[in-house]
Amino acid sequence: MLKLALTYLILINVVTFCVYALDKQRARKGKWRVSEATLVMLAIIGGSLGALLAMFICRHKTRHTRFIVGIPAILLAQLAIAFLMLG
Repeated sequence: MLKLALTYLILINVVTFCVYALDKQRARKGKWRVSEATLVMLAIIGGSLGALLAMFICRHKTRHTRFIVGIPAILLAQLAIAFLMLG
């Protein structure tokens, strides 16, 4: 069960990072964008670390309070839940 959970977390974080990077690339080119709701939802379903890394590596959504505060808050909540479940 733990192996399956870790596999899921790795995959969702890679996907989330890639979606954030794609959205940044599309923003630069003035093309269709990924909705902010989708970006936040990817973080909520487990991709918060990938979202946070993409925000700083790709410099994406770093001027939006919802992301600057929200994504780290989601990550901390997920870590707290994991700690409680494993502890």
